[in-house]
Amino acid sequence: MRICIISEGCYPYVVGGVSGWVHSMIQTFPKQEFILLTIIANRELSGKFAYKLPENVTEVHELYLEDADWGSVNKRHKTRLKQNEYHALRSLLLDHDVEWTVLFDFFRNNNVSINQLLMGEDFYHAVQDCYYLQYPDIVFSDFLWTMRSMYLPLFLALSMEIPKADVYHTVSTGYAGILGTMGKHFYDGQLIISEHGIYTREREEELIKADWVQRTYKKIWIRQFKKMSKVAYDTADVVTGLYQHARELQIELGCPKEKTVITPNGIDYRRFENLSGVQPKNKGYIHIGAVLRVAPIKDVKTMIQAFAYAKKRCPKLKLWIMGPYDEDPEYAAECFKMVESMGISDIEFTGRIQVTDYLGWMDMTILTSISEGQPLTILESFAAHVPVIATDVGNCRGLLYGEDDEFGKAGILTHIMNIEEIANAMVYMAENPEIRRQMANAGYRRLIRKYKIEDMKEMYESIYRKAAERQDLAWESNET
Repeated sequence: MRICIISEGCYPYVVGGVSGWVHSMIQTFPKQEFILLTIIANRELSGKFAYKLPENVTEVHELYLEDADWGSVNKRHKTRLKQNEYHALRSLLLDHDVEWTVLFDFFRNNNVSINQLLMGEDFYHAVQDCYYLQYPDIVFSDFLWTMRSMYLPLFLALSMEIPKADVYHTVSTGYAGILGTMGKHFYDGQLIISEHGIYTREREEELIKADWVQRTYKKIWIRQFKKMSKVAYDTADVVTGLYQHARELQIELGCPKEKTVITPNGIDYRRFENLSGVQPKNKGYIHIGAVLRVAPIKDVKTMIQAFAYAKKRCPKLKLWIMGPYDEDPEYAAECFKMVESMGISDIEFTGRIQVTDYLGWMDMTILTSISEGQPLTILESFAAHVPVIATDVGNCRGLLYGEDDEFGKAGILTHIMNIEEIANAMVYMAENPEIRRQMANAGYRRLIRKYKIEDMKEMYESIYRKAAERQDLAWESNET
């Protein structure tokens, strides 16, 4: 079976939770052939992998959402669209029963110049209809250019040559979901969607907080992401989520309930047995580990400020921020400067590390993210018998406090961006070693119960097997 993994902005270019999950999935099924269809910002990132690809990855295809060559004059384009093509374009802009299959075929069969399409008469008139029917109170010229910038990445996705596969397994909706939907349309492949965070909700949260987007245009962008997610949900054969609330959100966003399946993350807990690794220079410290990318979504600044307050009350604390800081160099530089300007001692930025070299002697780990799914770093902490402080996002509550067991608390949950709560949690953990031990034991038991790599493999073996069976039935039906 040939499986096409479709990802956006993560594997194999960026180290992180979703990337680690994809890498683990491919390694978990060494006898399956995998091909990668990856969505990245631009051609400058092409081939710059942060992972060594497993041997069962046979191809890598890249889509650039900020493609400098999008206006190439070498592509042909008809002066005007056919009536059904224009109607489909209009349905997309108006978000009225979008005729996706007509759009898929149009972009595939016409060698479209996106430049000429966006600047052409048909797009202009479709935008004009959308404007007068839905947004007549804003400046038309601004609206027109916003629509051009909004539809550029989608049209680039629609122009992508999709590799043939038996199964298209996308790790989000959005543009990745569009590519997976196209694969099913063109090659009758099975479509599996595995969401780690709910893509539409994450984009909505980002847009609401964005200062550079005016209120009306925020609504337009949000509608754009919702319509892309809807077609992926409608087309998919299976839609997985990491925990019950994620499943509820998918259904709320329009995913048919009967398609949804809960598939928790799983890790190889044996990697974290008998850890030694790098030893700290000063064993008198109480060590706090933060395994993360230094990026805004991880809210490292709040962590730093909370540590500064906790350090004043508990001088033996030491914070290790372990992970790459090249994803957002500007944000990382602001974090470094904050530590320096506040005069905070005992904070180490290690850069990219092998987590097994450090977790063995951590007294606790911490995650102050403003958005998460089901963080692998929490499961890794549990495997290393380390309790966790985490913000109440994604499935952190379920991991720390339990959903269907009575093992007890495996850490402390705080509100996002709450410096006082996070500082208090650090101090409480530091001053109560016996409670840390009890929490660590609860976390390990919870992990062993349902978050092992074997559990995840068993679930996806079943999903892939059923996909293969459906595919065989589809082929038999076509032949007859």
